[in-house]
Amino acid sequence: MQLDEVPQDGLDYKERDKIRKLLYATDKDGHYTGIPSVGWEAENIATQGAWDEVTETLRETEAAVKAGKLSPIAYFMQKSLMDETLLAKYVGKWKWTVKRHMKPSIFSKLSDNVLTQYAAVFNITIDELKSFGKA
Repeated sequence: MQLDEVPQDGLDYKERDKIRKLLYATDKDGHYTGIPSVGWEAENIATQGAWDEVTETLRETEAAVKAGKLSPIAYFMQKSLMDETLLAKYVGKWKWTVKRHMKPSIFSKLSDNVLTQYAAVFNITIDELKSFGKA
């Protein structure tokens, strides 16, 4: 690909106009050189579809937290684009323990020590974690 062929099809979502990736193309002398790109249409459409799915899943999880079916840990885990295995590694717990903490009845009994571990991973305060979904 030549320098003037590097795709620059921007897409307006998630501050995409500020995101650049480095692609390599050949200059007029045939040498590879790095050039920033905002992507191309096909990639942008696929990425937009993926973000739409993440957003919808997050809405569903938020509704489940507000309905008392899941604890706020489930919401913030998804918001952080984590799964139970990854979150368990970050908080130093077993996966089954994290899964258990997603039950509202168990979550309400967790110590501030444990909640602080989760809050630190999610980069929120313990109060934000405790109060999410209430109101």
